[in-house]
Amino acid sequence: MSDIIKFANPEYLYLFLAIPLLIAGFIFLNIRKRKSVEKLGTLALVKAMMPELSLKRSYLKFWLTLAAIGFGIIVIARPQFGTKVEKVEKKGIELVIAIDVSNSMLAEDIKPSRLTKAKQILTRIINERRDDKVAIVVFAGEAFIQLPLTPDTQSAKLFLETIQPDLVPVQGTAIGSAINIAMTCFSNDEDIDKAIVLITDGESHEGDAEQAAEQAAKKGVHVNVIGIGTTEGAMIPIAEGATNMKRDTQGQPVISKLNEEMCREIAKAGKGLYAQADNSNSALKALQEELEKLQKKEIDGMAYSDYDEKYQIFAWFMLVLLLLEVCIFDKKNRIFRNIRLFK
Repeated sequence: MSDIIKFANPEYLYLFLAIPLLIAGFIFLNIRKRKSVEKLGTLALVKAMMPELSLKRSYLKFWLTLAAIGFGIIVIARPQFGTKVEKVEKKGIELVIAIDVSNSMLAEDIKPSRLTKAKQILTRIINERRDDKVAIVVFAGEAFIQLPLTPDTQSAKLFLETIQPDLVPVQGTAIGSAINIAMTCFSNDEDIDKAIVLITDGESHEGDAEQAAEQAAKKGVHVNVIGIGTTEGAMIPIAEGATNMKRDTQGQPVISKLNEEMCREIAKAGKGLYAQADNSNSALKALQEELEKLQKKEIDGMAYSDYDEKYQIFAWFMLVLLLLEVCIFDKKNRIFRNIRLFK
């Protein structure tokens, strides 16, 4: 939850560059007025001839107008800060996304890398499933809930962006644990369909995944698997974007391959879909069609928007300043003659 102020239309802030020009123009016009007055006589004499004239009032009106212009610029730039909580009502399903973050997901047989491609696919899924409740589970040798079930799909996308292999220090591919953890994310509502989307390369798979998927299916939860990578495989960088590759004890590069057979078996046991992610959108389309078959239900919850609009505060300041400027006359008001501010 950020307290940093941002602007939705920051380009309008360049209008503040005109403020010094307005001040310079006001000074220039006042110098010209003073010279014009001096042609009639000394300034003291002219003031004595026009006792109701108040120069201070004209100065005050100018500064009030200038301040109102400043607030107006801020208004159109649309300042935003803090967070905004809204109650949302949607008609969707409960969806748990389980994403493999093991080191093998850094392989680049799928561009730009398996992990980056997985996050791109999942972001697309969340964008198109914005009426669902979503949870995120990350796993490698262990599984953890990264985001509990929420209707706030914007938060889900923010969490996806932060996912990296170092989130789970224990290496491996504990798919069974990921499915079991995912099952704990769902609500007890039996009237809404539930699904798990598992995205993995299946490398270094640790047993019991099929049994976990089968148990999930018995409880009415479909387990869909997106296999990411190629069967030919690729070397694994030691870090994302690195040119150095992981090597075995003999110094040979480690090749990671998609375990497609295992992915198919898990999807079959979980009565869900298997699709291989490649550099096209075929897997995404197939998954969307599968999820659309599920029964939807009215769901509600609290959603957080990243920034809340705050231009209204500055708009009120601008309005008050303009009203003050209108209420102040260039001539002295006899009612306020004894108030020094307006003399």
